[in-house]
Amino acid sequence: MSDPGLRFQRANFVVRDMDRALTFYRDVLGFTVAFTLGHNPESYSIPVFAIPDAATIGFCVLSTASQERVMALTEIKDAPLDPVPHPRRSAIVLEVADPDAVMAGARRLGLQVYEEGELVTKDGRRGREIGIADFDDNLIVIYKITGEAS
Repeated sequence: MSDPGLRFQRANFVVRDMDRALTFYRDVLGFTVAFTLGHNPESYSIPVFAIPDAATIGFCVLSTASQERVMALTEIKDAPLDPVPHPRRSAIVLEVADPDAVMAGARRLGLQVYEEGELVTKDGRRGREIGIADFDDNLIVIYKITGEAS
């Protein structure tokens, strides 16, 4: 059942360097860049994310082959970013076709790849799940279902 008054638009992570972030989100995970926007001093993101006035911001919206504009990256330059507090307060969860390739790509970039866990879904299917922290310590959990419910 869906509520026509509610539609999930996209998730957003803050990053320090858009080009560097795209080496993971685009080149390893496989997102495509739908569009980018440069600095806009009138951006709603400035007050909402509590971005300092001296900062320069950028915005990149990402798509997958089957989902348009489902992820965004907001770049904040020329201002310090506090570390992401732990325990982390958010993550994105992505089903991927080839977890081994994603893990290898993340490791090549020097990203933290957590020990793999066994996924058991609420209906008993089994799979693999792996956490990856991006360059800015944002958490991405990838998974792949490998077996039907027993």
